[in-house]
Formats: sequence, C-alpha cells, structure tokens
Amino acid sequence: MPAIHLAPAVADAFPDTLIALVTATGLRGREPWPDTTAALDGLERQLADGTWQPADESDPRIEAWHTAYRSFGTNPRRIRPSVDALGRRFAKKGALPRINPAVDSYNCVSVRHGLPAGAFDLDHVTGDIVIRHADGTEEFTPLGEPGTTEIPKPGEIIYADTTGVLTRHWNHRDAHRTRVTEDSTHVTFVLETLQATRDGHLLKTAADELRTLLTPHAGQTAVHHLSPAHPQATV
Repeated sequence: MPAIHLAPAVADAFPDTLIALVTATGLRGREPWPDTTAALDGLERQLADGTWQPADESDPRIEAWHTAYRSFGTNPRRIRPSVDALGRRFAKKGALPRINPAVDSYNCVSVRHGLPAGAFDLDHVTGDIVIRHADGTEEFTPLGEPGTTEIPKPGEIIYADTTGVLTRHWNHRDAHRTRVTEDSTHVTFVLETLQATRDGHLLKTAADELRTLLTPHAGQTAVHHLSPAHPQATV
C-alpha cells in the first residue's frame, strides 16, 4: 500500500494546507452511476437558471492558489489551477465534461466547492507519492499526451512517485500513466485547500460528498487527511 507524503519544505511554505485523500478499492467504473449523473445535471441546471456560479479568480479560494502558483514561478493565468480552469470552462460552455463516472464525480465535487481535485490509479503508481518541490530532473507525461515528455522547472510543486511526476504545478494537470479510467479499481482522489483555517469545513464536506458518490460503486472507501501536523497517510 503506497503512502502519500507532504514534504517538510512544502509544509513550511504553506502551513495552512489541508489535503483530503478519498480512497476507493474495488471500484466499478463500467456500471451506471445514477447519483453522479444526477449531481452533474443538477449543477448544470443551477448554472443555467442563475442560482449558482462557479468560483472565479476573484474568489478567495481561487485567489489563494494563484498566489501559491506565483510563489513557485508559475503564471496562474497561463497555467491555471485545475478548479479555476474547470470553472471557467463550465461557465463558458454551460456543461461539465463527461469522462467516466469516477472522474465526473470528482469534477462535480471540485467545481461545486471551489476546491482543486485530482486522482491517481494506484495500480500504476510506483513506490510512495510525495508532494514536493521539483529539482529539475523529473519527467512528466501529460494526461492525453502519451508521446510527450516535459521537465518541470526546479522549485515547481509536484506530486511524484519513484518513476516520475504525477501532477505538475501542484494541481494543474495529472499524468497520463496514473490516469483514472473505467477500468481503474484502486484509486485515490485528492481534494486540496491552502486555507484550512478558513475552508477546512468545505474540504471535509467535499470529501464526504465525493465518498458518498463513490461508495455504491466500490468495495471499500476511506478518507484520510494530510497537513503539516500530519504529513503522511497510507492509501
């Protein structure tokens, strides 16, 4: 069972970080997920009738990530945090993408609560996962681009295992190798905030909501949290 670690240097730089890890085993991604479909449809109706809008870069939840990106040398208006990019796309198109039930579930929860989310197929992870600063020697193959190799800049915050980078720019984009498909059965979903004092309750609500969507389609689910005070969890 891999562990996920928050590196001391990242914890020191972002001392109010809180990360929820929602792990599902025995996931069944090829059966209907009616609750996820209903959640997506409901959110799209709220957007259409004007009773809800996704958080934009003026929202404190998104603004905190823009500030963090700038601190490690990433321009957040060119390379956006995942929840920012997803919310902008949703506001423009009026619909969320349909990828597969597991991905659709975390996208829905992410945009509803204004919190970045991602996921890793743990059967394709090697060793432990560490949230750390890149040293400039790591390799990353972006989701959907199996023939592309990128080298993160030194100091950029990444998720990495012993083989390579799983997510660039903290939460901008996940790797192709550990992508979640309909056939993924052991998955850890990640939800993040840099402002736990202010938004920790939102993170915990979002994690519970995601777990509720996953539970009917998994053999087992669990939620763990990473923070500077508790920088490691086994998933």
